[in-house]
Amino acid sequence: MSVRETGRVAVVTGGTKGIGLAFTRKLVKLGYQVVALYRHDPEAARTAAAELGDACTVFRADVSDSGEVGRLADGVLAHHGVPHVLVNNAGRNIDRPFAEMSDDEWHTVLDTNLSGPFYLARAFAPAMREAGSGVIVNIAATTGIRPRFNGINYCASKAGLLHLTKCLALELAPHVRVNALIPGMIDTEDMQMRVRTAAPEHRASMLTSIPQERIGTVEEMASALEFLVGDGAAYVTGQKLIVDGGQFMW
Repeated sequence: MSVRETGRVAVVTGGTKGIGLAFTRKLVKLGYQVVALYRHDPEAARTAAAELGDACTVFRADVSDSGEVGRLADGVLAHHGVPHVLVNNAGRNIDRPFAEMSDDEWHTVLDTNLSGPFYLARAFAPAMREAGSGVIVNIAATTGIRPRFNGINYCASKAGLLHLTKCLALELAPHVRVNALIPGMIDTEDMQMRVRTAAPEHRASMLTSIPQERIGTVEEMASALEFLVGDGAAYVTGQKLIVDGGQFMW
């Protein structure tokens, strides 16, 4: 499979549904050859692959498994070349009061949301640095800054991801830029299920906390990603970009 017109490759974890699929579509539109990873929804992966055709290669991978990530990276580097962009978007969320949370529920979320980006960066960043350029974008969360009930594992993982972003930015400068992209309330199936944004009464209550008085779209998240991976952000590293309609002004 040949690299497309930009001559650049992108890897997107969790890249076949929701915000991740919007990222994949945007990068394809920008001319990247995208390697999109998924774990739990093969039907969504097949649909994404059919939609995007030769511009996107889909693989199943468990980003919480360091050995599996290493084997995947070896295959990508051998068959596609050095990625210019790595988007660490894959995530898990298992809500539970902390006193009732099992060890497995704690580790599953931390291993996916925090260890996964570390494994992917460790696997690809050396080749990026040797190539002289690269961009890593970690998809964080507002709950990494402000906590919420019953989400101690998720909040801790996303807070750690923000500091992981800064540490990577320090160590990989000047050639590889690393930033965090933080979505606010975005209209996805997951958000509709977890926060019940489709229910008028819940949606109306939520909108009172958002100055722009609306929920964001996955396309707006993809546009923010376009900025972070583009030349316009050449002097931006170690930062967090919050796309939330002004809900959290940090």
